[in-house]
Amino acid sequence: MHLHTKYLGEVEIDASKIIQFPVGLPGFIDETEFALVDFPDNPIFQVLQSVKSVNTAFIVTNPYHFYHDYSFELDDSIVESLEVKSEKDVMVVTIVTLKNPFNTSTLNLKAPVIINPSSKQGKQYILNMDNIPAKAPISPGNHLKAGGE
Repeated sequence: MHLHTKYLGEVEIDASKIIQFPVGLPGFIDETEFALVDFPDNPIFQVLQSVKSVNTAFIVTNPYHFYHDYSFELDDSIVESLEVKSEKDVMVVTIVTLKNPFNTSTLNLKAPVIINPSSKQGKQYILNMDNIPAKAPISPGNHLKAGGE
């Protein structure tokens, strides 16, 4: 299917890869279907693009590229709602807030987006952990330890 995206124009995506967010994302409760779209020639960042609204899109990344010690526990409600049966059913991405210059951009480690690639279900999961920042520096020189339990 063709998808009009905010950052990449029209792209072709496999409709079977659309991720359902039954309760939307915080602030975007009506946006319940997204696709993860790769940037050409950039394996670090992707776009979490709404299927319904071209202007609702988020730059996301695997937080473990930047924070190797990042960890947290999923509570039972998210495990159940995303139909998680094993660790293979958990994909974690974080929303990037782009800034100029780029090395001042931040990652929202406080509210990762959890996706089950098998069930195609997703949810933004807000962590109640004071030691995990909502604006973690993306710059390699500014890495902070963002560990959980």
